[in-house]
Amino acid sequence: MPRRFRPLGRRVLWICFLAMVLGSVVALVARVLTGLIGLVTNLAFYGRISTEFSSPAGNHLGLWVIAVPVVGGLIVGGMARWGSRAIRGHGIPEAMEQVLLNESRIPPRITWLKPVSSAIAIGTGGPFGAEGPIIATGGALGSLVGQLLHVTADERKTLLAAGAAAGMAAVFSAPISSVLLVIELLLFERRARSLIPVALAAVIGTAVRYMLEGNEPMFPMPDIATPALGAVVAYIVMGIITGVASVGITKLTYAIEDGFEKLPIHWMWWPAIGGVVVGVVGYFMPATLGVGYTNIAALIAGQIGFAGMLALCLMKLLSWSVALGSGTSGGTLAPLFTIGSALGGVLGLLCVNWLPWLHVDARVAALVCMAAIFAGASRAFLTSVVFAFETTQQPHGLLPLLGACAAAYLVSGLMMRNTIMTEKIARRGVRVPAEYAADYLERISVGEACSRQVVSLRASETVGEVRAWLATEAAPANHQGFPVIDGEGRLLGVVTRRDLLRTAAPIDAAVQSLLGRPPIVVREDHTLREAADHMVEADVGRLPVVSRDGRMVGIVTRGDLLKAHAQRLREAHEASRHLGAKTKPAV
Repeated sequence: MPRRFRPLGRRVLWICFLAMVLGSVVALVARVLTGLIGLVTNLAFYGRISTEFSSPAGNHLGLWVIAVPVVGGLIVGGMARWGSRAIRGHGIPEAMEQVLLNESRIPPRITWLKPVSSAIAIGTGGPFGAEGPIIATGGALGSLVGQLLHVTADERKTLLAAGAAAGMAAVFSAPISSVLLVIELLLFERRARSLIPVALAAVIGTAVRYMLEGNEPMFPMPDIATPALGAVVAYIVMGIITGVASVGITKLTYAIEDGFEKLPIHWMWWPAIGGVVVGVVGYFMPATLGVGYTNIAALIAGQIGFAGMLALCLMKLLSWSVALGSGTSGGTLAPLFTIGSALGGVLGLLCVNWLPWLHVDARVAALVCMAAIFAGASRAFLTSVVFAFETTQQPHGLLPLLGACAAAYLVSGLMMRNTIMTEKIARRGVRVPAEYAADYLERISVGEACSRQVVSLRASETVGEVRAWLATEAAPANHQGFPVIDGEGRLLGVVTRRDLLRTAAPIDAAVQSLLGRPPIVVREDHTLREAADHMVEADVGRLPVVSRDGRMVGIVTRGDLLKAHAQRLREAHEASRHLGAKTKPAV
């Protein structure tokens, strides 16, 4: 008998312990990486030795600022060519690919190549956030732990997700959205045995950040008022506009990447070419250089004017999309948040000046579009809503956030097949799950789906009698396997047609003598999911169904498993009316 499904087992305690240790380690790694980014930034732009996390925007290099990202691109290109090509990009698609195709096994060298290359790229002015490389590094550390220890592929995936969640939590002090992010982009499931370790890792990662850097919100903003109905509708419309923008940004980024693919030079040099664009844009608008967390805080606090927000939105988009398309190492979250909040600020000010009766707050507009652009580009819907709340701690922003992110998600789903996270690996033939639904087979019991009319043989029948019956070629005799029952209807085993027709079997022998291994059975009260798993493990195509006292009641086949999905398909595709329809009176 297959054992009944248990949501948790004792082994999850071990995985939880590993996840908590991993969370603390990843939080410390995040602190080291931000210090390394600060060191490279200070050396490259200010000629001083310091790990203080500072912005390159205040540099006085003049035209020499163009050369700094180029040098960084050359270094990163060399590391990718002679170290590992997997360090190119923002890391999340590569982690998704390893989860889906390689049992969550990330090469160990990524654990140091990714953070070092990202620190060089960002520290030399790359328009990326530190969170992407830290998420990728945390996932690589979790995978490494899962490869060193004796764990299953599912447990290794959980450790990878726990490391990624701890990395994001340690950067943004956003444990809940960190858990949601890995559920929506890495785990592809929501089960207790994976959710609990991931949550504990995020909690520990956030707690370590609190201990090292305090518990202030990542993007502080003045308190906002409860939005009026007209404002909520306006924010939803902004979500629609931002959703269209997210689709355009995704297509632009991959169009630029395709353009680099056509260049007649080795891909190692592409980051340096992208660095030229980053440097030129940074010369005219220094605020586009580096991670830009201060830009996001200023945008949602309403500290930048209309012209400044419009310029920052366009110039950051140009700099980041070219840099990312060139294949350098960096993240997507902070650039998208910058572009989205700047776009929202512009839309908000337009509403304030042209439609004052809506009572739109430009700061809230910047906040909701910051989240909506990520919801549209990545379709991490819940992550986007909760992230904006956790990083600002503004509860009155939740309602407009929910509306705008839902609108952006809707537009993105209608206009774009893949996302900014999945397009790259989808082009390589990787199928990424887009929806998470309860297993339909879990809802149906074996007793509901099994065939009750079973052709069985009595244990006392002889082989000769059964052969004569098979020779009649009657419909019931055409089956490939027959349950064998005793006089009381209890199942003894299953005999195949091949066993019965073997020439070595004596014709006067009882059918019971042909039985080999004990019967592989399932009970009526088991689910079809348990039956399917039992079939796979036993390598059989059908299972006798027995009652609790061992009596034969039916048989369930692979065909019955497929038929069970008929109701699911009807529920999904057949539209019908019920209320008001004429019904046939009961007899």
